[in-house]
Amino acid sequence: MRRLLTSAVLLATLAGGTVTAAAGQPVREPDGDDRHPDRSGRILDTPGSDGTNILLAGLDSRSGLTREQRNKLHVGGVACDCTDVMMLAHLSEDEQRLSVVSILRDSYVEYAEHGHPRHSGKINAAWQHGGGDLTRRTVEQATGVRIDHYVETDFQGFAGVIDRLGGATVCTAKPVFDKAAGLRLPPGTHRINGNKSVRYVRARHVNPPGDGGRVRRQQRLVSGVLDRLRNSGVLASPARAVATVGALHGLVRTDPHTTPAQLAALALTVGRLRPEQTEFTNVPVADADHRVPGHGSTVLWDRERSDALWAALRADRPVTGDRRIQPTGATAVGVPLSAVHLRVSDETIGFALLRMGFTVRSGEPRQAGPKEHDGTVIHYGPSAARHAEALHAALPEARLRMVRDMGRVIEVQVGRGGRTVVPVVYDRTGFEGPPVTGDRLRCP
Repeated sequence: MRRLLTSAVLLATLAGGTVTAAAGQPVREPDGDDRHPDRSGRILDTPGSDGTNILLAGLDSRSGLTREQRNKLHVGGVACDCTDVMMLAHLSEDEQRLSVVSILRDSYVEYAEHGHPRHSGKINAAWQHGGGDLTRRTVEQATGVRIDHYVETDFQGFAGVIDRLGGATVCTAKPVFDKAAGLRLPPGTHRINGNKSVRYVRARHVNPPGDGGRVRRQQRLVSGVLDRLRNSGVLASPARAVATVGALHGLVRTDPHTTPAQLAALALTVGRLRPEQTEFTNVPVADADHRVPGHGSTVLWDRERSDALWAALRADRPVTGDRRIQPTGATAVGVPLSAVHLRVSDETIGFALLRMGFTVRSGEPRQAGPKEHDGTVIHYGPSAARHAEALHAALPEARLRMVRDMGRVIEVQVGRGGRTVVPVVYDRTGFEGPPVTGDRLRCP
């Protein structure tokens, strides 16, 4: 945090006072000590230590949009005037790691104090009750993580941000079609504009469906934009960072404490990070369909695992590789085990994988066995790459070998060595798997 503030002062000096307020709101200097207790009386982690936390919110608001603009963005229907997307980003104190946590919009939490009797609801409705300030304080209360900066935008603003940053790159291994979102993407890598980016991050009727499925697409888009900005050099120097933030004037809004110079300092720091220095995850969930009268289907966090996640952020630790955040007793993978079809040359290994949940087909593998070496080999086709990775988590000593003319069925030739079988589980609460680094999300 201290390094960020120092960078902000430097950037403000370099900019000569010419940085326009990207927030579109009055900016005032932060108070000397803005620590405050949450509902339980805990003091949130202190300013000036343990990194910098930024809450990013995308609003479900059609305010100011014409009918033509709504149709173009495919955002018809009634706006909830709530947050549609929420991400908590943590920049480590040494500025060498960015951790991004997606918070599902239907998360059931108690709202922070806002002049009404204590009550709970979906976290996205905090904005409806008290705008960005209540949203920020509710996230602080629910997580125990101090929010240093709050940034929000709406559908039109998000589209404008993507366009002014030069578009976004997304990729998919299978066709993506969602009539409601007006989205159709064939397999491959695509450069999309701001309008299509809105439809891409909001699509709900693709596999995996609903809010849980789209958060990983949102993370992929963010990771791709950061990767492209780094490669293009637009954040490579203080002057370029100032210009990039200035280009977003009028498209995003911030809390009164956040200055344009601080945004430029954040952009400059994040722009230097390599994909493997970024990590993305979702809040671990215990129940994705918790019914509450008056609120319908809500999401309950897994208390133990989510507490471990927030503790890692407060302590400025990585979230990838932290077993306390993973499902208990097994390695988490990002695909349902029953969807992984395989043939196994060894009956004992095949039975162990079958009991774990993999779909083990009868018949011998057709690929050549490990004659020239002792290790186990997993043969897979291009369309089964993600499934092969999930299987590899269960057979960590095996070697992966892609065979271009193979289909969806994976073949395992078991050798004399590499017979260790590790328990794995599909992380249903994460919808698409455990925490991953940005290089795992990038397009090939």
